[in-house]
Amino acid sequence: MSGPPPAKAILLVDHGSVKAEANELLEEIVRLVERIAPDYHVEAAHMELAPPDIADAVAACVKAGSTDITVMPYMLAPGRHSTDDIPRMALEAAERHEGVRVRVSEPLGADSRLAEIILTRVEAAREKQEEGAPGRHDR
Repeated sequence: MSGPPPAKAILLVDHGSVKAEANELLEEIVRLVERIAPDYHVEAAHMELAPPDIADAVAACVKAGSTDITVMPYMLAPGRHSTDDIPRMALEAAERHEGVRVRVSEPLGADSRLAEIILTRVEAAREKQEEGAPGRHDR
């Protein structure tokens, strides 16, 4: 895409993990969001345990030309991390960049699309078991 860089950014933040494959999942989600939101610069951050942290990801958004950043806690429920820790960290990071606006969205929460995904996963597990492949906790 040519032209100026997007002034708007989405920063997806998960908890972070010591397991690389868990952290790589967030990068995959970033790529999916980029495909459907070409007017946004999209970054990933981990609250803890793995790089990049929120401050580094905010800096990457700014470096890419973004001045309007929406932080999205990639979590299901409005717990302490999504309502307190992530907003605090995001606002602290934004204070280091003059003229940058940061807001924090709600976490994923309850959504009928998530219910559809749950049903798809449940049915896939049942089909896999019926084909003779053991489930994760089959005994």
